[in-house]
Amino acid sequence: MDTIERLWNGWRAAYVGSITSSPPGEGSLFTQILRSGRSDEECYIVHRGKLVFALLNAFPYSTGHTLVMPYREIANLEELDDDESAELWRAVTDAVCAVKSAYDPGGVNVGLNLGRPAGGSISEHLHVHVVPRWVGDGNFMTAIANTRTLPEALVDTAARLRAAWPR
Repeated sequence: MDTIERLWNGWRAAYVGSITSSPPGEGSLFTQILRSGRSDEECYIVHRGKLVFALLNAFPYSTGHTLVMPYREIANLEELDDDESAELWRAVTDAVCAVKSAYDPGGVNVGLNLGRPAGGSISEHLHVHVVPRWVGDGNFMTAIANTRTLPEALVDTAARLRAAWPR
């Protein structure tokens, strides 16, 4: 079985450790981020709406990988009320527009992993992935070393997406 190797990026350890060190039962990682008291800049939140927000994936598949979700911690689409559902899909559309404006990708993946067996690593808090893609974005590092490289720091990505977010 092939596995993806990881490049060491210790600068993320302090961020992840500070958010995930709360006792069990404190809510999902996303809920912990919201309750942390940290600024949007520190948490890489790129948009806040009335019922939903968007933040960068701390371990992105590609530069600009954004997660859009309701503030309310729910696991399933059918648990969204009508207002949450409408705002969520508007924010997903806005995230796609922001990613396209900021990065000019060749395409964009939009998707959900509902439940742990479907690939949901934080399955208790519904979130939609918006992932910019480029032809050939599986570079030699992925092909030869099974490792992904990202050319931009999260703080820079967040600033670009905030600036590109439709108003």
